[in-house]
Amino acid sequence: MLPVGERFFQETKYRRGEGLPESRVIEVPDAFKEYENVPVVFLPSPVVSGGPELWDVVRRRRSRRRYTMQEVDLKDLSQLLWATQGITGRVSGYLLRAAPSAGALYPVETYLWVNRVRDLSQGIYHFNVRRFCLELIYGGNYSAALKEACLGQAMLATCSVAFIWTAVIDRCRMKYGERAFRYIFMDAGHICQNLYLACTAMGLGCCAIGAFYDDEVNRIIGVDGMAESVVYIATVGTTD
Repeated sequence: MLPVGERFFQETKYRRGEGLPESRVIEVPDAFKEYENVPVVFLPSPVVSGGPELWDVVRRRRSRRRYTMQEVDLKDLSQLLWATQGITGRVSGYLLRAAPSAGALYPVETYLWVNRVRDLSQGIYHFNVRRFCLELIYGGNYSAALKEACLGQAMLATCSVAFIWTAVIDRCRMKYGERAFRYIFMDAGHICQNLYLACTAMGLGCCAIGAFYDDEVNRIIGVDGMAESVVYIATVGTTD
């Protein structure tokens, strides 16, 4: 039997003459996730014009793991959220976002570990895309738990905020079958690159994380690990 990685690629290939993978979804999941009866923080309006020249931002983009103790402003966090998954237009009933998604299905959800953000208490938040607000799921300090869940990477404890991206699998699988898993990881990569470029433009540090204990992170943010599971993480903070 092939190792699981090779089986994944073989079993999710498109092959000419064999037709496309079939969907197995029984119920269509909601296009947007929202939490009820939780504290909500509406975000400042983002800046949508001007800014540094794109080619210079691409040239300067680097992973930065060392952060100062300085807080990030709420308006800066709002700008980063808009740059990664903010709604930027509407076409044929679809609400288009800042990063592309296969079939405009947007299976990726954004959670935040807020450590040091001005005007926000510490805790785990969910980004409500449609209402452009943050929903506080769990208050408290999660720096030690997330550091351990990410194989001891210290930047989870020193960052100002960590972006934790999950995938609601069936949002994509309802159209693309098992091929959806490829598209989900592509979507997450698009989003993370937007975060890198936005942080660079704003003078903030950013570092993506692919090494984590999936089930531990899922428990911290309160998702089941099956219908919805963590796929990617990135830290953000101020740098010298």
